[in-house]
Amino acid sequence: MPELPEVETVCRGLAASLVNATITSAETRAHLRHHPEPSELQDFCQGRTIHSIRRRAKYILVTFAENDGLLLHLGMTGAFKIDGYDGPPEKHAHVIWRLADGRSWRFLDPRRFGAIFICRQDLDKSVPPPLANLGPEPLTADFTPAGLYTATRNRNTPIKNFIMAQENVVGVGNIYASEALFRARLSPLKPASTLSRTACRNLTAAIKAVLTEAIAAGGTTISDFHALDGSEGKFTVALQVYGRNGQPCPVCGQAIQRLVIAGRSSFFCKKCQKP
Repeated sequence: MPELPEVETVCRGLAASLVNATITSAETRAHLRHHPEPSELQDFCQGRTIHSIRRRAKYILVTFAENDGLLLHLGMTGAFKIDGYDGPPEKHAHVIWRLADGRSWRFLDPRRFGAIFICRQDLDKSVPPPLANLGPEPLTADFTPAGLYTATRNRNTPIKNFIMAQENVVGVGNIYASEALFRARLSPLKPASTLSRTACRNLTAAIKAVLTEAIAAGGTTISDFHALDGSEGKFTVALQVYGRNGQPCPVCGQAIQRLVIAGRSSFFCKKCQKP
């Protein structure tokens, strides 16, 4: 599933292509995890001008000039295309927005876990329900070592599970949790409540650094992810532990281990990340 760097990469591409564009129609044959009725989406979008596009957690918020808009989620395999294509809809094109300049903006999703929500409220004054109860954005001043230390007290869940929970901090998925914990020299199995203030400072810095570097590289492509222009994320070559089971640790040379935690593969160095 795309994580924060991948969603941010897509969001920036959409903003560069769609801000100030006007939608003339919205066609949907959606069988997504969540989507409006075709007539509802058409009525809501027709004639609307896109004012801004930004990310919150793993969601993309498209705001219209009237300050309402759409909330989009890529799911596991969602992707967008924007071009002058006017042929038959592609096999996995679930929504097609026609633009006044002749382009079409399409939401493709082979596995259909993506989602589209209509947001009728003033988005400056209220929060759409899917965005309620989310934790801080990790790349803002809201995510701090002191805040992480306070949040982890009396929480005996493994620290990897803790930082992947969206109510604690948003956007840190499986790939970047493994990478950040390696940089912070913390075992993914370490109970969250046992982190010292120093460990929280190191982990906060590692999360920020990993995500920042991954965004600069256009995200990580493991199987399905592609940016708006079709390019793959280049952070794959910078991964130090994720997906490197049995390969030597870049620090000590010991073999990277794979462990399943809460149904997710975790990669770590047993020597560098002692429990």
